Amino acid sequence: MLSFYIAKHLRAGKRRFSLELEYDLPEGGFLGVRGPSGSGKTTLIRCLAGLERPEFGHIRVGEEAWYDSSTSVFIRPQKRRVGYVAQDYALFPNMTVLGNILYATTDREMASKLLELTQLEAQAHQFPRELSGGQRQRTALARALARGPKLLLLDEPLSALDEELREELGNELLRIQRTTGITAVMVSHSRTEVSRLCSEVLELRSGVLDDAKLSVY
Repeated sequence: MLSFYIAKHLRAGKRRFSLELEYDLPEGGFLGVRGPSGSGKTTLIRCLAGLERPEFGHIRVGEEAWYDSSTSVFIRPQKRRVGYVAQDYALFPNMTVLGNILYATTDREMASKLLELTQLEAQAHQFPRELSGGQRQRTALARALARGPKLLLLDEPLSALDEELREELGNELLRIQRTTGITAVMVSHSRTEVSRLCSEVLELRSGVLDDAKLSVY
């Protein structure tokens, strides 16, 4: 289970507000977090990854405490078993698809399985510049999974794609999440996207949960 209570002061332009959000996500669940720009959704996912530190609260994955303000626990990002897929995928341009995956693991058998899972066997020795948008997205996903994460974090993973490819790759993302059984959190501007892909959906407004927009599918 992913359990978190995150409180943090934020600023969007000249506006100041507080992110305050508490939620428990069952193991293997897929949580979608939606909201307008400046609602706090990116800060939430960065706090879960350890890239930002809340001012108060806790983050627990299973029996592990990654952050707890009451005991001064803060596990650094590289020590958290997190797979993170950024909006721009952040692939290494001088590495092949296989090289990008092997950057996260030395296990070549695992890398081979991930190439198969993400349907990238034919592109294993191509560089990111030679890939389509969908292939780059799947490479980033394979690299994130190569760490053997307990939690997969997805920051607007489909936003750079056209509408037809978004649906296709969204289906692939859901297939991979269900196949691996990994607990996942995705932030997105698209209500349709999170409603279609995620088992549970939160809508943020100015850092707090809009109770009218809490859905479990």
